[in-house]
Amino acid sequence: MATENRIHFWRRNVKVPGSIQPVYGAQHPPLDPRLRRTFAKEAAKPNFNNLKSKKPSSFHEFARSTNDAWDIDDDEEDEDFLAAHQTSLTPSLHPSPPLQQYPGPSLHQADLADRLTPLGAAGLNPQEEQGPDCEEEEQQDKGEEEECGEFNGRVGKSSSDAHLGDSSVRSTLQKQKSLPMRPIIPLIARISDQNASGAPPMTVREKSRQDKFRQLLASPNTDLEELRKSSWSGIPREVRPITWRLLSGYLPANMERRDLVLKRKRDEYFGFIEQYYHSRTDEHYKDTYRQIHIDIPRTNPLIPLFQQPTVQEVFERILFIWAIRHPASGYVQGINDLVTPFFVVFLSEFVEEDVENFEMAGLPLETQRNIEADSFWCMSKLLDGIQDNYTFAQPGIQNKVKDLEELVSRIDMDIHGHLKRYEVEYLQFAFRWMNNLLMRELPLRCTIRVWDTYQAEAEGFSNFHLYVCAAFLIEWRKEILSMVDFQGLLMLLQNLPTIHWGNEEVGLLLAEAYRLKYMFADAPNHYKR
Repeated sequence: MATENRIHFWRRNVKVPGSIQPVYGAQHPPLDPRLRRTFAKEAAKPNFNNLKSKKPSSFHEFARSTNDAWDIDDDEEDEDFLAAHQTSLTPSLHPSPPLQQYPGPSLHQADLADRLTPLGAAGLNPQEEQGPDCEEEEQQDKGEEEECGEFNGRVGKSSSDAHLGDSSVRSTLQKQKSLPMRPIIPLIARISDQNASGAPPMTVREKSRQDKFRQLLASPNTDLEELRKSSWSGIPREVRPITWRLLSGYLPANMERRDLVLKRKRDEYFGFIEQYYHSRTDEHYKDTYRQIHIDIPRTNPLIPLFQQPTVQEVFERILFIWAIRHPASGYVQGINDLVTPFFVVFLSEFVEEDVENFEMAGLPLETQRNIEADSFWCMSKLLDGIQDNYTFAQPGIQNKVKDLEELVSRIDMDIHGHLKRYEVEYLQFAFRWMNNLLMRELPLRCTIRVWDTYQAEAEGFSNFHLYVCAAFLIEWRKEILSMVDFQGLLMLLQNLPTIHWGNEEVGLLLAEAYRLKYMFADAPNHYKR
């Protein structure tokens, strides 16, 4: 039964559009056991240490027995794609109804975030949290399960089985309560929250930094070098949009020229839309448009903002125009993720509440167009520096993965030897790290903070990212060395538990990456064998 469960864990569910799977990791965390009505299985998190199934001796054996969690049936997609365009050739995407990411009862996203907020996050004592009302509620839940023979599409177990499941869930909750009471981020926390690790809303130091940024940005000619130095340790949320535009090279340092440049570039982008977008159904571009159409619903599927038709249409236009203007690479899976940080940052300029639940259609049309155009140009500036990652055979990524292997073999021979001993190739987990710039490994709020530093670093997205990946791998040293089989190692490395990361963890990661860069970047003989 355990083997069967693990195999099903990797298989896609053909009934779910976009092949969204309950994969554990930063963007796909496991369900909190308190939300499940069926206590038949304990599924709070996978136990990597007690895998007793057949241990594949190589990646090829493992690949033959599993399916990629993001694969999708081509025939099924072709039918959906053709059917959509037989009914309409308008730029609208007509997405499927809101996705149900998890098995079990349907929950509203906001309610899910509230219910997943950990104990103590609202200033409650964990002992008070489990009061008589909670116990009475658990008893009622058990009684309902005993009376109903079938629930959630499954056959209910006997009362004795339900009791065993209940006790296992209780033990899991007891372990959670024993952890330190440091404030933890909910499942879908505020995307742009600068104080995600539990810091006060605005400290004196943060206020001082914000004033320094405003002073730099208000000068007639912004000192970009000084702006980069200040941005390395994070950019205040209020000034991040204008700072990103400047650091990416989209806006000039001269203040008088900024409005003219913005107007010209925005008009130029929508000129591209009028000139090229109608060709998305042409034979030459049909495959490109089809792949974009498939990938857009996969973009941050747990965040409601990115499932809105208006937002998906914006992403479709941005990706299609970029693809046909860069024929050397065209559209490659993973580029869709790179739009999201820019889009969220520029949207936050007009939104005071939580961005992830904001209705994009509520903004004025002109504001929507400006956000779309700015996201396109800043993403283009980013991709100009790493385009060899997406050309034929993706040589940039191949070289970076090889460099990562060389670097790790120098800084931590134990991890390097452990991966080699169990035949885990760096390409099997680090390809995605390079292709998506760690966006599948980190929550979006952490990605935005990391990109503050990338924008401040010279060649941050191409060069410094290598050292961030090395530091990120070493961060999980203890967990990696505890895995003693190929499957456990690969599942861990592809689904690292970073959902509760905040500024504190990201700051330490970037500091370690800077230390590695300082030691190895200018010492090629020491860097390579």
